[in-house]
Amino acid sequence: MTGLDRTDGTAPTDDDDAELIAQLRALAGADPADVRQVVAEVLAALDRAAGGALREHLPATIRAEAGLDAAAMRH
Repeated sequence: MTGLDRTDGTAPTDDDDAELIAQLRALAGADPADVRQVVAEVLAALDRAAGGALREHLPATIRAEAGLDAAAMRH
């Protein structure tokens, strides 16, 4: 990925955001369901890496869609 490695300490820009979105679309394809699945998997992996702390910062609808809500975690 180009432009996303911030080793210089600078903040991401709107261009970086647009590039990440374009890369997710290319990775997942044009089907919105595929994009949602990829994003859900990425969020779940980031949450696992953060020891479950990421889910506290996500809106309830996103937590539920990514399977990170409290009810889904108990099952």
